[in-house]
Amino acid sequence: MTPKQIERIQFKIAKIRKELAADKKRWGGYYDDSRGLRYLPPELYLRIQDYSGALRYFNWFSKNFPDDSGYPVFLFEWAITLFKKDRIKEAKAKIIQIDLVNTWIVPAFLEAENSRPPTKVFSNWQMPDVAEDMGYSKHDAELADFAEWLSDFVSSGEASEGNTGNIGV
Repeated sequence: MTPKQIERIQFKIAKIRKELAADKKRWGGYYDDSRGLRYLPPELYLRIQDYSGALRYFNWFSKNFPDDSGYPVFLFEWAITLFKKDRIKEAKAKIIQIDLVNTWIVPAFLEAENSRPPTKVFSNWQMPDVAEDMGYSKHDAELADFAEWLSDFVSSGEASEGNTGNIGV
């Protein structure tokens, strides 16, 4: 990625953050964000490999949207960030959280067969389409270390200890 491309992405992040700040001001100190802007920055941070910026953003998100569980791909980006910042224990917990929200995400990323029976669907976020369209793959060069770690974590059985079943594969 060229410096100009990185600069454009940083500009997009800044623009989103300004719009979120304006939203908070408009609603008297609270966020409405019905457009879902709060979910966009992590992908942009990951694209430019700014894991520190992504982690700061996730900390901000947790503080400002404590009741928002996020959607599966957002949580997956969070897990990647935690792993890249060497916060392995938190990354493991986030992977388990992701699997509880959508059982298709981890197998789709690892390109493994989802061996569990389909679960009852209560939300569009629980559909396999979400995983198929997520845009992350174990073949992404920048995610090779994460893919190896995730594969080991899932196959170790440690992932299913606090979970209702075996994660995804």
